[in-house]
Amino acid sequence: MKSFFTGAMCMPLLLLGACDQAPDNSVPSQVNPAAETLSVKEAPVAIASGIELTNFDTSVRPQDNFYRYVNGAWLANNEIPADKTSIGSFYDLRDAADEDVKQLIATLAKQTDLQAGSDEQKVADLYRSFMDTELIEAAGMQPIQPVLDIINEIEDKDGLAKFFGEYGYLGITNPLGVWIGIDAKESTRYAAHIWQGGLGLPDQDYYLNDGERFAKLRDGYVAHIAKMYELAGLSGGAEAATAIMALETSLAKHHWTRVESRDSEKRYNKYATEKLTELSDKFAWQTFLQAQGIEDQATIIINQPSFIEGFGKVFAASSVDDWKQFLTFHTLSAFASYLPAALDAEDFDFFSKQLSGRQEERERWKRGVAVVNSNLGEVIGKVYVDAHFKPEAKSRMTGLVENLRSAYAQSINRLDWMSSETKQAAQVKLAAFTPKIGYPDQWQDYSALTIRDNDLVGNIMRAKKFSEQQEIDKLGGPIKKWEWGMTPQTVNAYYSPTRNEIVFPAAILQPPFFNMAADDAVNYGGIGAVIGHEMGHGFDDQGSKYDADGNLRNWWTENDLAEFQKRGINLVEQYAGYKVFDDLNVNGELTLGENIGDLSGVTIAYKAYHASLQGKPAPIIDGLTGDQRFFIGFAQIWRSKIVEEAMRNRVATDPHSPGEFRALGALSNMDEFYQAFDVKEGDAMYLPPAQRVKIW
Repeated sequence: MKSFFTGAMCMPLLLLGACDQAPDNSVPSQVNPAAETLSVKEAPVAIASGIELTNFDTSVRPQDNFYRYVNGAWLANNEIPADKTSIGSFYDLRDAADEDVKQLIATLAKQTDLQAGSDEQKVADLYRSFMDTELIEAAGMQPIQPVLDIINEIEDKDGLAKFFGEYGYLGITNPLGVWIGIDAKESTRYAAHIWQGGLGLPDQDYYLNDGERFAKLRDGYVAHIAKMYELAGLSGGAEAATAIMALETSLAKHHWTRVESRDSEKRYNKYATEKLTELSDKFAWQTFLQAQGIEDQATIIINQPSFIEGFGKVFAASSVDDWKQFLTFHTLSAFASYLPAALDAEDFDFFSKQLSGRQEERERWKRGVAVVNSNLGEVIGKVYVDAHFKPEAKSRMTGLVENLRSAYAQSINRLDWMSSETKQAAQVKLAAFTPKIGYPDQWQDYSALTIRDNDLVGNIMRAKKFSEQQEIDKLGGPIKKWEWGMTPQTVNAYYSPTRNEIVFPAAILQPPFFNMAADDAVNYGGIGAVIGHEMGHGFDDQGSKYDADGNLRNWWTENDLAEFQKRGINLVEQYAGYKVFDDLNVNGELTLGENIGDLSGVTIAYKAYHASLQGKPAPIIDGLTGDQRFFIGFAQIWRSKIVEEAMRNRVATDPHSPGEFRALGALSNMDEFYQAFDVKEGDAMYLPPAQRVKIW
């Protein structure tokens, strides 16, 4: 895990990254769900259904597997390219966004008269520096040699603590992941947090599971460490690999599981900085905090206290040399993509090929686009929005968000399991949701960042330091309500509980999610369900622990909370029954929050769609009723194929269920789906009415 990151408390539609940014507390006025819809009836052309009929497999009964009925032909006719581990609706849009960004970058990179220090110069020169492979080869290990020298000069454990704090921003794997985010129990202030880290493999299971696959990956990891030492011209690689594996395994034994780390209440542990020695008195905390630049903080929020205790024991029992080898390898690993081809290829071979099943490296321009997006995301985002996002799309989305909000409010009022007291608190929270659509109203200022066309590693280091300093500078200051946790060119969406905001970047507002020329039913089943999903995170098993102001505070009556939790347990059991492979089921506990989001999203979107009809019957299009088109629209957004290695990794680490079960699980709980497709007892998707989970 990287040692400095901006936020563990966001809930994206897909697992992509952090989004611990601040909310805009202005609340749009409520509108009648019938007042604005996404229909384009003013257009002089026939409305398209928005349904991709060529993807259907009519040999599959919709009552048995609706996902494969809607997407089966696509699954059969599309192969995963060797340079990918996944394809599907999300990934198609990401490819398109990358192509769009490539064109924008390429136009800038061709110019030779860009003003020094301008945003345009920074984008062009960062891209050029990554694409200049001859210069990268000629530089060899020299760009990271200063960091390796600093590691080599560490003499004692105080020196280790200083390095952990001072150089964590570089992304070098570190046992103590520091991040700056809003204080979950005091949402008007920022706080420093520490998250468990120190593992090079994806999860503790990869160190502790005795299964054949995990044992093979451990062997591969040890061989990879030794090879990276060799390619970097360092001696003692085999011994270092053994020591590093033993050290990481010791840390893994103290890691919280991902299910445990999902619990917002258990994760909130505020310590006075002088009391950190109560967790471990074997670590130089003041040295670490000073090197990190947060020594003046009176308190630190520790997300996994028992890990810190365990880390202290491991730290005390391990030699300085073992830690120096650990830091040396992880420095090589952190910068492998920016070093000569041999190290880059070895890093790819283990982490992408062996671990995730990707057979070929992506074209270099695609990797270059990713580097620009990661380090200058909002700079290129401004240009992307101007070129590819229409103002009318933002207007239509705003109307749809308010339609979903109104439908959610009506649904809360009609709940038969919730008391009026809790309903009132839920309505207050819903009304306080802040939607952000398309792009930020204020952009990040990158003027303090220096980028050069002949200094790739230096560019990356300076960009990371710039990002870290921006985060640290938040401490003691007001909440930056204008900030976004994703760039406009990101195909995703998220909810932030500490800011109570729902965010929809421009790049996701395209078919099959959002089609300006399509019938309302499919848009509600697509982007409507996405909006409802993000709203649903405000009321999932963890988001529901936060109030309207983003504070971690119980606003439920005891009986209502028990009823809510009972429904969650039923959903856990349902999803735990889904088989991904013969030997692997969905983790119903890990995916609970996202499953609640999916169920809430499609349920509320359906209600909003019907409200938009204003009592009139939906037209028949492509021989399908409005309800049928709605559910098809929902199922087609989840189409995807993933190689087995990557799928197994995701089941172990990703809080989202695989796409097929996101569609099947939610729809199996909806009575309206049963009616639309005549699902009866004996059909594979049938659940007895008493087993259908209904929450919102």
